[in-house]
Amino acid sequence: MNSRARRIAISVAASMMTFSLASCGVLGASESSDEASPTKGNDITVGLLLPEKANTRYEQFDYPYFKAKVADLTRDQGNVKYANAEANASKQTDQMQQMIDDQVDVIVLDAVDAKSIGDSVRQAKDAGIPVIAYDRLAEGPIDAYISFDNELVGEVQGRSLIEALGGDADSSDKIVMINGSPTDPNAKQFKAGATSELNGKVTIAQSFDTKDWKPENAEANMAEAIGKIGKDNIAGVYSANDGMAGGVIKALEDAGVTDLPPITGQDAELAAVQRIVTGEQYMSVYKSYPQEAENAAELAVARVQGRDIQFDALARDKVDSPTHKGIPAQLVPVVALTQDNIEQTVIEDGFYKVSDICTAKYAAACAEIGLK
Repeated sequence: MNSRARRIAISVAASMMTFSLASCGVLGASESSDEASPTKGNDITVGLLLPEKANTRYEQFDYPYFKAKVADLTRDQGNVKYANAEANASKQTDQMQQMIDDQVDVIVLDAVDAKSIGDSVRQAKDAGIPVIAYDRLAEGPIDAYISFDNELVGEVQGRSLIEALGGDADSSDKIVMINGSPTDPNAKQFKAGATSELNGKVTIAQSFDTKDWKPENAEANMAEAIGKIGKDNIAGVYSANDGMAGGVIKALEDAGVTDLPPITGQDAELAAVQRIVTGEQYMSVYKSYPQEAENAAELAVARVQGRDIQFDALARDKVDSPTHKGIPAQLVPVVALTQDNIEQTVIEDGFYKVSDICTAKYAAACAEIGLK
C-alpha cells in the first residue's frame, strides 16, 4: 500500500472513532519512563507560543489543555509561560526572544511564519533551550514536531468535496480553492492533499492563498472568484478552514446565491458545526486539539526531564523541514465531520454539548437531522 493510500485508509478507519495514546502503546511507555533518572525535577518553566486568535481553537482548547497537562505532569509545580502573537511574525520573534532571555526550560512553538522564526529557533538552541514545533513545522534545529497529518487533512477535504457533488461530478465543474496563509507550511500541505483529490475530477477555476487565514481576506478572494466565474457557475468551494468558510459563505450570500454549493472547512469551530447542521457548510475536519495539546505537553516535559524512553515513544514518526531532516514527530489522525457523525465526534469527545450547538436558532435544523 502506498503512503497516500495508507493515509486514506487511516482516515476511513478513523471516521467513527476517537484516538488515544493507549491504542498505540504510548501510555505504557509513559508509565515505564518513570524508571529513568530525570535531569530536571517538576519545578520547570515551559514556554508556549501560539500564533493567532482569529481561530478560536488556540484560546479555547490548545492553551488551557496544554497548561492543565503540564500541571498534571509536574504535580502542579511546573509553570507555563504563554504568549500569543496575534498573527504578527515580528511580535512572535520578540516573544520568543523574551523567553530565551527568561531562560525557560523548553519552548513549544506554533509559528506565525515558519521560515522567519528559524533564526530564533537557532538562538534558543544555542542557549540550551529545546524547541518543539507545535502544529506548524518551523525551520531551524527543532527537537520534535507534533501536528496532524496535514496532507491527509487536505485529501479528506478534497475527497469530501467530490463526494458532495455525488454522481453529478464532472471534470468541467468549476471549483474555487480558498487556501490558507502562504507563510504557514501546513497550508501548503493542505493544498497539496486537496489538489491531489480534485485534479482530473473537477476544474480548479480559481485558487487563492489567503493572507493570515483571515475570514475577511477569504471573503474578498471569494468575491473576486464570483466576479470572474459567475455566481451560478461555481460547483463547490474548497475552504482550508472554518473561519474562511464563513467568509466564503458571506461572499456568496452577498452575491445573491441562495442555494449554496458544498463548502469544506477545518477545525470544527462551533459556528461551523452549526452551519453543517443547517447545510450551509458541507463538512469540516475534526481534529482533537485537546489530544494534540496534551501530547505536546508530554513531549515538552519528557524532553526537559530527560525521559528519553517516553520522548521517543511519543515521537515515533520522522518529518523533514526545509532546513533539517529526520525530525522526531507525532502525527495525529483526523476525521471528516459531516451531519452524519456530529454525535460520534465533537459531542462524544466533549468538545461541545448538544445544547451548545442546538440553540434556539438551530433547534429546527437539529431536529431535522436527529440531533438531540
